[in-house]
Amino acid sequence: MSASSFAQLNAQQRRAVEHGGAAVAKGSAPLLIIAGAGSGKTNTLAHRVAHIVMCGVDPRRILLLTFSRRAAAEMTRRVQRVAARTAGTQAGALADGLTWSGTFHAIGARLLRTYADQIGLNRAFTIHDREDSADLINLIRHELGLSKTGSRFPAKHTCLAIYSRVVNAETALGEVLGSSFPWCVAFESELKHLFGAYVEAKQSQNVLDYDDLLLYWAQMMREPAIAADVASRFDHVLVDEYQDTNRLQASVLLALKPDGCGLTVVGDDAQSIYSFRSATVRNILEFPDQFSPRAEIITLDQNYRSTQPILAAANAVIGLAAERFTKNLWSERRAGERPALVTVRDEGEQARYVVEQVLANRECGNALKAQAVLFRASHHSGPLEIELTRRNIPFVKFGGLKFLEAAHVKDVLALLRFVENPRDRVAGFRILLLLPGIGPVSAARILDELSAGGPGPTPLRIATPPSRAAEDWSSLVDAIEELQHASPGWPAELERVCAWYDPHLERRHEDAVVRRADLAQLVQIASTYASRERFLTELTLDPPGATSDEAGTPHLDEDYLILSTIHSAKGQEWTSVFVLNAVDGCIPSDLATGTTAEIEEERRLLYVAMTRAKDSLHLIMPQRFYVHQQTNRGDRHLYATRTRFIPAAILNLFDGRSWPAANSTPAGAQRGPTARIDIGVRLRSMWR
Repeated sequence: MSASSFAQLNAQQRRAVEHGGAAVAKGSAPLLIIAGAGSGKTNTLAHRVAHIVMCGVDPRRILLLTFSRRAAAEMTRRVQRVAARTAGTQAGALADGLTWSGTFHAIGARLLRTYADQIGLNRAFTIHDREDSADLINLIRHELGLSKTGSRFPAKHTCLAIYSRVVNAETALGEVLGSSFPWCVAFESELKHLFGAYVEAKQSQNVLDYDDLLLYWAQMMREPAIAADVASRFDHVLVDEYQDTNRLQASVLLALKPDGCGLTVVGDDAQSIYSFRSATVRNILEFPDQFSPRAEIITLDQNYRSTQPILAAANAVIGLAAERFTKNLWSERRAGERPALVTVRDEGEQARYVVEQVLANRECGNALKAQAVLFRASHHSGPLEIELTRRNIPFVKFGGLKFLEAAHVKDVLALLRFVENPRDRVAGFRILLLLPGIGPVSAARILDELSAGGPGPTPLRIATPPSRAAEDWSSLVDAIEELQHASPGWPAELERVCAWYDPHLERRHEDAVVRRADLAQLVQIASTYASRERFLTELTLDPPGATSDEAGTPHLDEDYLILSTIHSAKGQEWTSVFVLNAVDGCIPSDLATGTTAEIEEERRLLYVAMTRAKDSLHLIMPQRFYVHQQTNRGDRHLYATRTRFIPAAILNLFDGRSWPAANSTPAGAQRGPTARIDIGVRLRSMWR
């Protein structure tokens, strides 16, 4: 690449981009890029991909793994822009050649379909999202009689969470229960039986869940011949957000690049905050040893987001971590105020403080959308939401219901999935329950009749629905048979499903007009996919956001305040950031202080929250906050202390203040009016 292509890169970014030099086409030593918050990570990775391509590597032989479809699309656009400055008109073709760019799950699904015959998998498998998987587990719970045990058996979502943790963390069931689900330890043998039946049910129905996409891929890579063939497809493998990978994903990467040649991973150990999804910071911390002595580490520590006073405080917080890659973020933006450490009386005062500051910022030209309020747990924002509503300040809270979790969208996709895979019992069950006159018992009976018909297109005409469902049954059968023959073509097939579903939408939902907008959006999304199979696969793996259902009614304001959990805020930035409940019991959460690893992740959460701010950062400490107890002690208030992650030794990096300012009334003086009146007398006199 020409020197002009690197004009916008700093020295460390350029080192990372050019790693391997012109000989990068023949592979390069394993590279770990430690990219601090706001250090231009995405731009650096895009330049590296472009550099590899411009050095002669076929873009079709580059595997780029991200954690969202949006990130993959953005990376491709940036690669194209970078390449355009060097390759001119060839840039589009080069970027379009990045055909292996996507999430771990999407790439896994694609490879599983490619190698389906070799691994005993039916290529026409469908993919269950989390809710579908939980429903299938629930069906099996009932069939095994586990919902009728003497003591309360774990609910379906808890069962799925346990199963997922075992698979992704590659950890024994007993160990997972003991460390993360201690209240379920007594059910270890029943859970093992349940999970075995769950796996058999998925296989018999030809469905995979999210975890299977990684598990099958990892298992496939344990077969030397298949692993060698998959690995031979890619000269370079680049991984974004490596600190968010789990052990299963790390094992896949090791199988793809056993010696690390051509492997580039980018991440920040200080932003590893997703252990509840089985992500482990150990993957990024142990990368240098795993590929020693050839691995190279390049640190990006120049921050382009925040002022130096904010970075100094954030560096001090993370500098106390027990284990980390040493880096201190710095910025050329030297001016700015120190982060405010604000003491308030309680959560009500905290809410009023935030509102006053937000409105003051707005008067100074700082739009509401440029400001964010972050919190450790979703329920922490309750008092603030009430105050915002009372003051008529619009806000949006992240993250809410996802598109595929909205009932009407799941209904429509269930029919498409059932047509694609007639053995998908969860999809079939959902469709049948839409019909008036069909309940769970008759739905199960009908599905049993259909499964007895054997493989191939579902012989719907042989089923005997209840007489009261006859009319709707006929309409459903007509729609399915038409779709099985693919007569409308894609994406007209989805429009046919929506037309069939419309009367059910009208009957089941009062806000049908709003929900139709979601379905119209779904049809628009469908038009960007070549086939029903690709649509179902990729939409399930990376769903967009919903506009209706439990997501709430959209407001008409063009400006609104951002409310977000810290987890949902990762990767974002705002001019002004307010962090609620910077006290022990909230940050760190009192539920996450059992081990050193848990406490260290809580420290990283605070660091992530602080590094979202560009110009202004307020950490608020209510002295008294409300706690809901899941015991017979009921609800109570606790008196709080400053978070342990801001010890006295680093207080000089913060601007400590109290709000509201101390009252100027002299000690011992009477406050307020001294007159006494009897309101009761006045009220009685009204009726005399």
